[in-house]
Amino acid sequence: MEYQKLVAEFATKLDVLECKNEDVLYTAETGIAHTERCIKQLRRRVLKHGFSSVEEEIHFFKHIKPQILSKLIYYVKLYHIESKRPRSSAKFQVKYLNGQINKLQNYFNDNLEFYHYHRRGATTLDEQYFIRGQSDLRSPTDSFHFFIDEEFSTCQDYTVATIMAFDMLIVYLQQEIEKLENNTHIANKSLMKQTNKLFWTGSKTELIELIYALKGSGAINSGTADIKEMATMFEHIFNIDLGNYYHTFIEIRARKCSKTKFLDRLIDALNKRFEDADE
Repeated sequence: MEYQKLVAEFATKLDVLECKNEDVLYTAETGIAHTERCIKQLRRRVLKHGFSSVEEEIHFFKHIKPQILSKLIYYVKLYHIESKRPRSSAKFQVKYLNGQINKLQNYFNDNLEFYHYHRRGATTLDEQYFIRGQSDLRSPTDSFHFFIDEEFSTCQDYTVATIMAFDMLIVYLQQEIEKLENNTHIANKSLMKQTNKLFWTGSKTELIELIYALKGSGAINSGTADIKEMATMFEHIFNIDLGNYYHTFIEIRARKCSKTKFLDRLIDALNKRFEDADE
């Protein structure tokens, strides 16, 4: 079919565009321009040559036109999503992107009957859905395009294109979320590596005394963090293996002298720092 050559050339242009540019807004704007030109070319050919059979018309509006139209819907929606994307923390960006995914998925729910028809590759209603001049009043989809340009539209070719476009957008948004989450993970690992330059040079018993004191004070996670979590974190931070900290705690409790020997020393050290600063 002569339309296939035009579609192939169009796909090549978009591949080059996507590969060359990292600026998503520029890519979307240029993609919109390319797509609009291609749709106009397709329209001129359809109006000039028409179709040789009902099967050819169905094939065009079910498979050919949606390939192009879906890209237009995709780039327009992508531009709006990215232009309004928050430039704040990764956490807020992920929340925003997940919200956009939910909105896109709502479209599938609103058009569930046709969505299932399309997904299972059904053909029984193709003459109603993909022949010009037919209408489907059961469809909740706004089919304004059908009434505006009935010579180049059917009642469901736009819905097929929208489903394809939203599938592409959901994949794109999921990839963006994954990038943000991976970058956060890498940043945390990098921070941990930097923190790992610190080494605990006191005794293990002193650090365990400090950990139990922090646990008892409720200063970490309002007291809900358990000793194992806290001990593991301190081991990572200070490059130390605390061993059997439960057993060490029992030994601290059994002391005949001060059970808070290290904490007492910290108080003395801090008071001395105050005194030195006052002099």
